[in-house]
Amino acid sequence: MMELKNMLRKIGLTYSSEHLDDLVDLATQKRFGPHQLLEYLSELEVRERTRRSQQRRMDHSKLGRFKPMADFDWKWPDKIDRDAVQNALSLGFLSQQRNVILVASQGLGKTMIAKNVIYNAVMKGHSALFTTASDMLLNLSSQESARMLDRRLKYYARVPCLCIDEIGYLSYDSRNADLLFQVVATRYENKSLLITTNLSFKQWPTIFPGAACTTALIDRVVHHADIITIEGESYRLREAQNSKKKKTLKSDDPVNKSTS
Repeated sequence: MMELKNMLRKIGLTYSSEHLDDLVDLATQKRFGPHQLLEYLSELEVRERTRRSQQRRMDHSKLGRFKPMADFDWKWPDKIDRDAVQNALSLGFLSQQRNVILVASQGLGKTMIAKNVIYNAVMKGHSALFTTASDMLLNLSSQESARMLDRRLKYYARVPCLCIDEIGYLSYDSRNADLLFQVVATRYENKSLLITTNLSFKQWPTIFPGAACTTALIDRVVHHADIITIEGESYRLREAQNSKKKKTLKSDDPVNKSTS
């Protein structure tokens, strides 16, 4: 039996190798014929390879923890184009090589939406990557040689679905502006970008003060782009205020006071 397990593993049938004893027992109980057994094994192997491929893509996406869209409070923002968000979540922009830009102040769910788009992309079989602008630029600027930098730029350029989160929270020098421009320019009209920003595009020059490429960068980002603007008060701030109120009410409760 061990020799058979090793042979199955060598030809890539890892699931069958790992569960051989159970499969033999099942085939005996069900009295599978040769054709039925091969069909069953093939189905199991395809299902397992799909699961492993999906898990690899999820690991490579660097997505981390996030809230599902089922938890999104559509009634909270003062302004949000729900149809545009749903279109982004359905991933139609990927096949059209379009960009999706989520513009909103802090605490309105733009990162939550972006992470759900990346998750959907992974589930639909696309390779995807979620990164903040600061992490990506730090990674690029820390490369020790031109060859290593070129390799990293190609990595960011070829990911089918790339999300750059939090453009606008920090300012960068001209060197970083040039690096971001190279990523955007390489992907321009070839692969989609998903970007979140807290600033309108007319404010982007403040992110890269003195950088000569800012106008060209914005031009390539917004061309062929679906721009989704979300307006309103911070949802996280509301949650924090509600939590504070609950703690205050609890501390003022006579029952709590008598037991303290």
